[in-house]
Amino acid sequence: MELEVRHLRVLCAIADTGSLHKAARQLGLAQPSLSTQLRRIERSLGAQLFVRTRTGCRPTPLGLAVLSRARPLVAEFAAIVTETRAAAARAAGGFRLRIGATASRAIPGWLRLLRARGSGSGPTLQMNVSANALLAMVAAGRLDMAFVHEVEGSPLRIPPGLSLRVLVEREPQFVTLAADHPAAARPEVSLADLAGDRWMVDSTVDGEWDGLSRVLRAAGLNSEMLHGDYLTAYSLAATGEVVTVSQPTAHPRPDLAIRPLKGDPIGVRLLLAARTEGELDEVYPELEEAYWAVAREAPAYREWLKRADPRGAPGGLAMPARWATAAGTADALT
Repeated sequence: MELEVRHLRVLCAIADTGSLHKAARQLGLAQPSLSTQLRRIERSLGAQLFVRTRTGCRPTPLGLAVLSRARPLVAEFAAIVTETRAAAARAAGGFRLRIGATASRAIPGWLRLLRARGSGSGPTLQMNVSANALLAMVAAGRLDMAFVHEVEGSPLRIPPGLSLRVLVEREPQFVTLAADHPAAARPEVSLADLAGDRWMVDSTVDGEWDGLSRVLRAAGLNSEMLHGDYLTAYSLAATGEVVTVSQPTAHPRPDLAIRPLKGDPIGVRLLLAARTEGELDEVYPELEEAYWAVAREAPAYREWLKRADPRGAPGGLAMPARWATAAGTADALT
């Protein structure tokens, strides 16, 4: 069997995810099919490239050597394909920017601003709960860029060669609870106020389960955690069954209260990723405008910005200069 770029892409996906199951999901393949491909690749090279364990896969020393040569080839091939297709589409007047994103209320406004700019045929959007999967798709040339969040303490796997632009260095995550929850009467809620509550979190979102677990343990809490998507979590929170983490830009509902957590123990970094700095320059201003528009529209976040100390966020956490500017001018937003 002759090795092809698609085979090298398989090796990179397995190494990046550390799991045949996760790599298969990232590549859009069935796991048995991926396992068969890996065996054929290893037979072709005459050596084992990965060690299989109960917890996943890790490269052998020879596998690491192969990967060091494979990664730049995969990235270069993806760049050739992407740039050629984009140039052809522009020439034909049919270029469409392919954007991937994790959930954010800034997305609709961002897309509207990009469409209003009138370049090409307008962007396409692919949503995914996995930031790591989106970043891998950008690196492979299947997306032009991705807007993702990175949970504090759970670093994303950034493929080599990607350019990054930080929109917000540390966005505080709020708590969503029933409107008649006793803690909802307070302007901010401490984790201790929620000691008797169950938390629901979407464990398929990269880093969120582990991130919340760490924060609860650090607070000395042994709260029950339930798996569930956030639409389910909001429905159950409204009835008082659970509480859940939410973005500060979340839109309020009459049956729910969105409150900052005292000390801002949970934070995420908001990133825009593309293959070149030029691609970031093309779309970042519209993303920034869209994000701060929804920040101004969110009552809890707007109040948080007004209370925040420009010299540092509560709890001694460093506040980026962009936040300091927003906090200093927040009075003008109401």
